[in-house]
Amino acid sequence: MHARTKPRPSLYEQLEALPEGLTGEILDGQLYTQPRPSLPHGFTASSLGYDLIGPFQRGRGGPGGWWFIDEPELHFIRDAEVDVPDLAGWRRERMPVLPRGHRATVVPDWVCEVLSPSTAGTDREIKMPIYARFGVAYAWLLDPLAHTLEAYALDGGAWREIGRFAGAAEVSVPPFEAVTINLDDLWAPTA
Repeated sequence: MHARTKPRPSLYEQLEALPEGLTGEILDGQLYTQPRPSLPHGFTASSLGYDLIGPFQRGRGGPGGWWFIDEPELHFIRDAEVDVPDLAGWRRERMPVLPRGHRATVVPDWVCEVLSPSTAGTDREIKMPIYARFGVAYAWLLDPLAHTLEAYALDGGAWREIGRFAGAAEVSVPPFEAVTINLDDLWAPTA
């Protein structure tokens, strides 16, 4: 008599079973995990979200017309290609209402990755090509330690750098060129 083996959980079932405090993604058919981000990382992501929500989500001092979500679970392929950027934004004309569940299946118009020493390689070498493959129009890479912003636009299926900025620069960068962002406000004062 043969013992029946229990089927191995799918990658998405493994992702859902991760302990609290770990973020999981399924990138090119492989499960990646990382711990919660550092406080400077979170400060940078939160500060950028603050700068964008007023003018672009609420229309205060800007054109409105966007939704922003921190760490959304993007399902480029349901339960099979699951990316979690630090921030993502959708033009409301493309996604008029937010989905009820936790899966975002509409490709965002913009994503932002805040680089950490432990995730920068994955963000650049694995996630950026995935974002291009699925048609994300704009991607920003923020480095809270180097105090830099790299901005990219999708052009013919490949990323074209549209700007590289550092320190305390005041920038107006697509797709949010309608306002000026002071980069110095994004960097956490650290000991």
